[in-house]
Amino acid sequence: MGSRRPDDSPLFYEAHLFVCCNRRPDGHPRGSCAAKGSEKLRDYMKARAKEMRLANLRVNSAGCLDRCELGPCLVIYPEGVWYRLGSTEDVDAVLARHVRDGGRATALLMPAADPKPA
Repeated sequence: MGSRRPDDSPLFYEAHLFVCCNRRPDGHPRGSCAAKGSEKLRDYMKARAKEMRLANLRVNSAGCLDRCELGPCLVIYPEGVWYRLGSTEDVDAVLARHVRDGGRATALLMPAADPKPA
């Protein structure tokens, strides 16, 4: 994969936020982001982004992002930065620090690679 090329069309959104809303059966060993409340957090994020008047972004549901053990998870593109969301306060922090201010909500960052089981 490469970076954007000069002849690519302009970005339709400056930021695309994908919230994992995968739901596995209850008791599944990997768990699922939806069972941990990701759908409500996604809905809150959509409403809060509008309240904050954050323009040119899209908040979407995603199928499995393959990190449910660490979730609920969110990935923001084009940067490819991953966050764990546990509350509406976490959503507020990501929207303010990452999307609005261009920084990072460092306390919520997911590790670059998932820890390997012992």
